[in-house]
Amino acid sequence: MRSTVRWAATHGAMRLAIRSRARTGNADAEVLVDPAVREDPFAHYERLRTPAPFTGGAFARVSVHHDVCTEVLRSDAFGQIGGDRAEGLPPLLRTLLRLAGPRPSVGPIDPPSMLAVDPPEHTRYRRLVSRAFTARAVARLRDRTGEIADELLDGLGREAAGTGGHVDLVARYASLLPVTVISEVLGVPVAMREQFLAWGDGAAPSLDLGLDRRTHRSVERNLGELDAWFRGHLQRLRRSPGDDLLSTLVTTADDDGGGLAEQELLSTALLVFGAGFETTVNLIGNGAAQLFAHPGQRRLLAADPSLWPNAVDEVLRVDSPVQRTGRRARRDTTVHGARIREGDLVLLLLAAANRDPRVFPDPHVFDVTRANARDHVAFSSGIHFCLGAALARMEGEVALRALFERFPDLAPAGPGRHRGTVILRGYESLPVVLPAQAAAAAGEPHAAPSAGAP
Repeated sequence: MRSTVRWAATHGAMRLAIRSRARTGNADAEVLVDPAVREDPFAHYERLRTPAPFTGGAFARVSVHHDVCTEVLRSDAFGQIGGDRAEGLPPLLRTLLRLAGPRPSVGPIDPPSMLAVDPPEHTRYRRLVSRAFTARAVARLRDRTGEIADELLDGLGREAAGTGGHVDLVARYASLLPVTVISEVLGVPVAMREQFLAWGDGAAPSLDLGLDRRTHRSVERNLGELDAWFRGHLQRLRRSPGDDLLSTLVTTADDDGGGLAEQELLSTALLVFGAGFETTVNLIGNGAAQLFAHPGQRRLLAADPSLWPNAVDEVLRVDSPVQRTGRRARRDTTVHGARIREGDLVLLLLAAANRDPRVFPDPHVFDVTRANARDHVAFSSGIHFCLGAALARMEGEVALRALFERFPDLAPAGPGRHRGTVILRGYESLPVVLPAQAAAAAGEPHAAPSAGAP
């Protein structure tokens, strides 16, 4: 009953409001409610590209401009939306939400998640976790990531050899590589990676607004199961810590002499674990799809492998794994001449900002040689810049390069199927076919020396 009331007061009410806006032809609302539009939302984003810094979105002002998004993300006049989830709701819905009580499990957009808090809490959590994601730490992981890629590609070839060359690239490669890497970093059992992927897929819509009742129930169930497993895992680490990041968080005090409280530790563990593979799965799948669609770009990469890091940034720019984010004004302010009042919500369409023609010439063209591809905001900006950006870039580069060097004739075997989520954009399924001789050869243990090369 409480779950139903919580859904009605948040997602249910928001769902009705968004659908009403969509019926009026609002481009942003149409993306939120129509799966067919979400399949290729970029034309709809362009309808929002007016000279004004903001335009009317589904339920708040929206910006598609690179400079506006960057200014908001870097400004201390704006903060995260998390905190009081009842803020901005009508009095009746605020009352219902209070009666329903807090969510029974930790969610990625609820405090004390780093996604939901501002300094000083955010600074403290980030400082404790950041040591695992420095450039030096990521560089040490490159060789191991190359080994994981090779092992998975061996398995991909064996599976394809028994299915006429056909295999799902997301299920058998794009998802398994990042979840294996982050599991090893955090000290989470790699043997459970299929279960973690299932939980992550079920919980991913928690970032979206206006969920239907069925999806909301699924999200709550998956978050609850993740919550319960991680609570038990953290207890085990307290008894027998290892040399992984979670063991460090359990046993190490911060600069103030105190470690993370139980709820802070759980929230941080769940966020770092989920974020460590959810968006990278999308990056690898989106990258493969872009390279299937642009064989000329594949030829460029084959001729000059030094282009791979830039190619990954171009994938992030043109098909951003995280499509949008939001901020709430902490005080009255002005952004590019637009007055924003304290408490106002603004939405930043990162995917549209990454196709801003004032920053990126021919913005809809996928070009692995683009000189300023790295200027995208796919990892956000400011103090909430993605903590795992270096890791995601490295994994994307190693995974895609190893894939196309091992299987240069890899081809799609029909259309891919995108996930139904709004904020996260990626493939749920991407069927591919390996030429018969490649599948047979790939079934034998193989080492690709260049996969983990710098």
